[in-house]
Amino acid sequence: MNALAQSSPEGATPMNPEAVDPDAKEQSRRRAQEIAALEQRAARRDALAAFVLKCVPPLIGFALFVLVWHGIATLIPSIPTPGATWNAAVPLFADPFYRNGPNDQGIGWNVLASLARVAAGFGLAAVVGIPAGFLLGRFAFLNAMASPVISLLRPVSPLAWLPIGLLLFKAANPAAIWAIFICSIWPMIINTAVGVTRVPQDYLNVARVLDLSEWKIFRHVLFPAVLPYMLTGVRLSIGTAWLVIVAAEMLTGGTGIGFWLWDEWNNLKVEHIVIAIFIIGVVGLVLEHLLLALARRFSYGNT
Repeated sequence: MNALAQSSPEGATPMNPEAVDPDAKEQSRRRAQEIAALEQRAARRDALAAFVLKCVPPLIGFALFVLVWHGIATLIPSIPTPGATWNAAVPLFADPFYRNGPNDQGIGWNVLASLARVAAGFGLAAVVGIPAGFLLGRFAFLNAMASPVISLLRPVSPLAWLPIGLLLFKAANPAAIWAIFICSIWPMIINTAVGVTRVPQDYLNVARVLDLSEWKIFRHVLFPAVLPYMLTGVRLSIGTAWLVIVAAEMLTGGTGIGFWLWDEWNNLKVEHIVIAIFIIGVVGLVLEHLLLALARRFSYGNT
């Protein structure tokens, strides 16, 4: 046998058993198909398990919440049940943008009015607070000057500033925007300043060696490193602003989800109050997720 094996032509390649035996080739093809099918089934199982783990717990939690709500409403008749609240919400959302005068508008117009006030106050706070945070974090002397004032004013309730706004602007709408501005500016200033102070000193030393201008240092060194801190301040500010606008509108009147909620209380429509609570929560949740998406989009690795 060794002699026969050694007598094979030099350089000849060994023969493939599948080329000689068609059945072996067919068996190999079937095994590959079975392995691929098993992998697909495993991938589908993993995807289904991930979907169940993601969706089922929140659904169970919400179902328990509704069940507890129904139990409390059964014990306390003045609280509307989930069914009664749903029946009141159907006609309310059937026409959310009707107008029957300045004090009788659909829920959609009231939500938009509140969002407009939040956008105005929040935008003004961003225009003032973010540059101020960069200055305080960049220059220690300015930080030492401003820190006592910020520490004194930051714990003050935003609603305490509302009478000052009414005194200054003589109108409810700008006074509410003023309250939003005051409550939104502190997280932006503080988080931005903290981000600037945590920029590695080596980065600034290299910028000095390269003789970069202050604008180039801000653009190429400070801004990319501070952006995550700044966006955290923005997220905190928008949440606080949305909380404050409801209370401010209750006090100032006019239009807005806060005024609508208080007006429904005066009309003893408790179902509408519960609906307003859900609307406030949903809008706040949407704003939070939008800013989280923005933060992920402009994370440090993407700048």
